[in-house]
Amino acid sequence: MIAAEAAPLHAPVVIHWEDHAIPYLEAEHDEDLATALGLVHAHLRLGQMEIMRRLARGRVAEMVGPLGVEIDRALRLFDFGRAVDAIVAGLDAETRRWAEGFLRGVNHQLMHGPRPHECELLGIGREPWTLADLFTTARLAAVDVSWLVFGRLLRARGRLERAEWEALWPLLLGAGAPPLWPPAGEPVEADDIAGLTEAALARAARGGSNSCAVAGSRTASGAAMIASDPHLGLALPNTWLIAGFSSPGYNAVGLMLAGFPFVALGRNRWIGWGGTSLHAASSELYDLSRVAAREIIERRETVRVRWGRARRIRLRESPLGPVVSDGPLLKSRAPLALRWVGHGPSDEMGAMLAVARARDWTDFRAALRGFAVPGQTMVYADAQGHVGRLTAAHLPRRAASPPPDLVADPGQAWPLTGLATSDELPCQADPPEGFVVSANERPDGGDIPVGYFFSSGERARRMQRLLARPEPLTEPDLRLLQRDVAQPGVLPLRDLLLSRAPDDPATAAAREVLAEWDGRYAGDAAGPVAFEALLATVAQGLRRRHLLAPYQAVWITRALVTRDILQAPPQTLTHLIGRGMREATRALRRDRVWGRMHRFRVAHHFAALPVIGRRYVFARFPGEGGSETLYKTGHPLTASRHAIGFGSCARHVSDLADPDANRFVLFGGQDGWLGSANATDQVPLWRTGGMITVPLRAETARARFGHRTVLRPAG
Repeated sequence: MIAAEAAPLHAPVVIHWEDHAIPYLEAEHDEDLATALGLVHAHLRLGQMEIMRRLARGRVAEMVGPLGVEIDRALRLFDFGRAVDAIVAGLDAETRRWAEGFLRGVNHQLMHGPRPHECELLGIGREPWTLADLFTTARLAAVDVSWLVFGRLLRARGRLERAEWEALWPLLLGAGAPPLWPPAGEPVEADDIAGLTEAALARAARGGSNSCAVAGSRTASGAAMIASDPHLGLALPNTWLIAGFSSPGYNAVGLMLAGFPFVALGRNRWIGWGGTSLHAASSELYDLSRVAAREIIERRETVRVRWGRARRIRLRESPLGPVVSDGPLLKSRAPLALRWVGHGPSDEMGAMLAVARARDWTDFRAALRGFAVPGQTMVYADAQGHVGRLTAAHLPRRAASPPPDLVADPGQAWPLTGLATSDELPCQADPPEGFVVSANERPDGGDIPVGYFFSSGERARRMQRLLARPEPLTEPDLRLLQRDVAQPGVLPLRDLLLSRAPDDPATAAAREVLAEWDGRYAGDAAGPVAFEALLATVAQGLRRRHLLAPYQAVWITRALVTRDILQAPPQTLTHLIGRGMREATRALRRDRVWGRMHRFRVAHHFAALPVIGRRYVFARFPGEGGSETLYKTGHPLTASRHAIGFGSCARHVSDLADPDANRFVLFGGQDGWLGSANATDQVPLWRTGGMITVPLRAETARARFGHRTVLRPAG
């Protein structure tokens, strides 16, 4: 199925395939390597790439018909391609050749290979990719995760009385988190078109992740080790694919985002790199109520519609950015403009290509100065035993004080030029403890506000605790860390709830289960069933639904719920805990263990379709982990059985002492073709903690990977 003949190459390229369809590419020329990578990406993930391209361009109606018109209007309002002409014009010669080579490979497979199922179902034709397509899609992949928060909080802001919102806003920024509870030593955590638009952006946004690096002074091998597991939506095909490659200028192995020609998480001969979402404050909403009408420019665009006539849509533009409140996601009574760092030019592709060639910490830092969006906390390790982490982002020079509201005054607008780069943002090299960790927590240090909505920090503290043991650490230790399901920070909250629970014989079994629970969200544990049912019932009783929704829009939900519990009138709290214990009893009778209540579903995105969706569900199995365990499997506050839709979706571990000691696994499989033997074949490995070894050295790949394809140039 791969278009191996008459490829746009200077010389043959050999692809060695591992049994799980993981490729290792050997090329005599760098440009040929880029072309071969494009061909491989399109061979494995063309349907996924084509859908992403149309999302980035606001061309959903071409695939799904009239329902997509309003989604297209919402997507076009974000104007993902605004800076693309400037980005392409500013590419250095090497990055441009690499990008053009990648697209030659994509287009060769697109024009000469078979059409994926997605393209057949959605009526997607053979339309060659351009540099503008590639970089507009890259901007979609760089979407600011804060927009999802903004949309949910705007809905709450519009419903609440002004005084209610003004009291709530500082709490959402983290000002209302409860104090530490010494017994555990950790704090406790805490319209259809709009939903479809939000779902499209959520699939693109890099919302979470864990990453850590351990210095050679703490490892058994004497070299540094690195481990990363990104957190994204759990649907097929996976956002990531695994690849290794070698050419005169590049030798790397790692996780690549499908459709993009660089290793985002991985290693070369000298260094390894990982990253997590910074949750950077790279966007601002501005109230345009007092902006003169003559300053708002209106334009009309045509939306082509499958099975229907083309529609004309209205889009508005202000001096501060697009008027995004005209769409459903960021709708508000007052007109709002969006300013986003991604609306200015930057060169993330060049930055990541430079990371792939870096040999030390100095090279690594220099490479990432040009990385602007999406903001990342990048983790570093090298074969000499050094580790570090830095903040890779371009950010406005805001005031140090927290913002007074979700929506800013136009008078405080910041320019898209003169932004702070990684040189001015938090950075750490070779800390005395011998390791660095990152898990979307609030970064320490720096004079420039990095962001406002962060994870509770519980995952970061759990990693630190596991890595701080006195014995030397090994690669299997990091693999176990990635599957850790303990959340000791919930136990003080459990104790508080039990201490206020009424003495009811009907709920004695639930009380016993909770009292014996050790805080582990294991699939065979009963404790999480009872605790989550109890907590959800109490939280919903203390906060009306429209007040609880903003809690779940930010990443400190449990901390905010805990605050409400601590401040609740004793009689009210006792009543709600009694109701929660009865709900916990019912949940235990229904599900017994966490894996029955908390379920994995291996399914394509098309599983959401009416009528035919069931045919795109391939497996269901018990889940483990939770929203703040290292093995992250996200879930809302709920007492009901639920499917896991977000969480750990890929794993990588490398020991820099050995070029070939690189382990990977995906949730699902490598191949995006429905029906392929490699579409879901990594699920058994995922469930058992198994991983696939992908060597860095070409000679090892030749010896170990048993399948071979030769891409041959024309003539």
